[in-house]
Amino acid sequence: MMIIEARPDGSGVVEIEGSRREVDLSLLENPKPGEYVIVHAGFAIQKLDEDDANERLAMFEELAKSMEE
Repeated sequence: MMIIEARPDGSGVVEIEGSRREVDLSLLENPKPGEYVIVHAGFAIQKLDEDDANERLAMFEELAKSMEE
């Protein structure tokens, strides 16, 4: 998910495919809007570079398409 907003209190907003969620960003060092993160149970747990994030999103899209068939 991409960070849309990082708040001073450690919370923030992330987005994927137009869906936004409030998450806890406090486990990350200096989170910034535009960065990609892995989110689990409402916590951003790891930053990803853009290439890695795009690769993972493509894999999830392929998985979803195969499940529809």
